[in-house]
Amino acid sequence: MHSHDPATGAPDFHPVGTGVGAATGGVLAGAAAGAVTGGPVGAVVGAAVGAFAGGLAGKAVAHRIDSDLEDNFWRENHAAQPYAGPGTTYEDYSPAYRYGVSTFETYRGRPFDDVDTELGRDWGQYRGRSSLEWEQARHATRASWERLNRQYPEDTADRS
Repeated sequence: MHSHDPATGAPDFHPVGTGVGAATGGVLAGAAAGAVTGGPVGAVVGAAVGAFAGGLAGKAVAHRIDSDLEDNFWRENHAAQPYAGPGTTYEDYSPAYRYGVSTFETYRGRPFDDVDTELGRDWGQYRGRSSLEWEQARHATRASWERLNRQYPEDTADRS
């Protein structure tokens, strides 16, 4: 299941990675351009150019995570997870696995326990038709998150 750009229909749409990259790139480039030119016009131009370049960089980072690969992994391995109780299916937990994948980029570099409260607060908006409460979904989201931590250790190094 690829994410598709809602405007173009193009596969591998990563709005979080693109947005984070755009915001970061825009701010940094805008500040640099403003400092060089000494005025607000330079900051505006720099922010626009930086947002574009940052968006591309953010998309590149997010693109490294293959949502189809993650979805297939959890589909094949869900039943073996300790939280997969009798009467539950992959479909019950799939929104929680996807939540782990999508929020990994948002909170990259922070331990799961540090963002658990925020993730739990936002689960109600993300869960869609999932019947799982956060207390249940947390386990699958954490498992997804920790799998990505192992795959992308350079992204999760302790930054303290």
